[in-house]
Amino acid sequence: MPQLTRAVSRTQQAIDLEERYGAHNYHPLPVVLDSGKGAFVWDVEGKRYYDFLSAYSAVNQGHCHPRLVKVMQDQAGRMTLTSRAFYNSVLGEYERTVCELFGYDKMLPMNTGAEAVETAIKMARKWGYEKKGIPAGQAKVLVCEGNFHGRTISIVSMSTDPDSQGGFGPFTPGFEVVAYDDIPALEQALADPNVCAFLVEPIQGEKGVYTPADDYIPRAIAACKARKVLFIADEIQTGIARTGRLLCSVPDDERDPARRPDAVILAKALSGGMYPVSAVLASDAVMGVFTPGTHGSTYGGNPMGARIAMEALAIVKDEGLIQNAERLGELFRAEMRKLVEAYDFVKLVRGKGLLNALVIEARTTADGSPQTAWELCLLLRDNGLLAKPTHGDIIRFAPPLVITEEQLREACNIIALSVRQFA
Repeated sequence: MPQLTRAVSRTQQAIDLEERYGAHNYHPLPVVLDSGKGAFVWDVEGKRYYDFLSAYSAVNQGHCHPRLVKVMQDQAGRMTLTSRAFYNSVLGEYERTVCELFGYDKMLPMNTGAEAVETAIKMARKWGYEKKGIPAGQAKVLVCEGNFHGRTISIVSMSTDPDSQGGFGPFTPGFEVVAYDDIPALEQALADPNVCAFLVEPIQGEKGVYTPADDYIPRAIAACKARKVLFIADEIQTGIARTGRLLCSVPDDERDPARRPDAVILAKALSGGMYPVSAVLASDAVMGVFTPGTHGSTYGGNPMGARIAMEALAIVKDEGLIQNAERLGELFRAEMRKLVEAYDFVKLVRGKGLLNALVIEARTTADGSPQTAWELCLLLRDNGLLAKPTHGDIIRFAPPLVITEEQLREACNIIALSVRQFA
């Protein structure tokens, strides 16, 4: 009992410090994490949990992968940052590795996902003026209803989430919203000759792992190509094996440029959660609009990030994480469909690979207490699994891709137990 009291006080102390000194721009699940390994995390009390959020798919390679830890330690003692005022001995190798793996001519290294999205927008606009002949200041970027691409002013300018926009105007012009998973709506918008790009998530993660029809992305790519509009795939969350493919937007063996995105945005798992690393990939013709002085980043392409990213990508290949995500994703959805059949309030499971969501019906108890996805996530926490709700009735499940079948089945049992307690 004394140990429990001390542990609980440590938890509350950490929460109180964040509440006192941190900006209140997040609403975390009330658990204080202290360490992680593979598919597991431990809180300050020493309790172990399955991590079924993976830092929003940043930790695909698992927490503190020993290969990433070693590379980080080695490079930290050698050189961490040069800025792009000079060449460094790692960046070229990193750029070649990424371009050859994903099938693009050029890459531009940045740090965070939002920075990479901003980079892609700048690239698309400049391409629109220089290559498509759009009149100066008139370029439009199409985006989708329900999108989530980051939190910068320009990015929230294209959001349809009131929480993202409220109180932050005036907003950046040049964006047009179209319905997601709606080819006729996209084709109508593409008829505008001032459209330079279509920026889209292959699966809308923040919306609740909203998964479009199987033919939506290939048809959207074809529609964009037909109108000389860049198709930009935001693969920040869906890329790097998460959905059972290297990229969610294109089969792994597809190398025909006519069937591939013109540009791809990567981040999160590009570094295995060890360091902020992002990148934009494109052809020579598209990336060539950038010339010295037109874009940059002090930390982008730094030796530390480059070394970590190469190792993170090597782990994906060496450990078969694409295949693991595809196989275990099928198993997970099969187990979740059993809950859909057994409980009326469990409405739907959707997703691809190991990016999935369970949709539940929000209810109230006899005394009026809420029973939403938040309350179910608290039960999951109590039973040893961490996940996070979105939009009130959706729980996103995205474990590290290094999770084993035995571990996944145990996690499914925890979810089933929690749903039964929630019923």
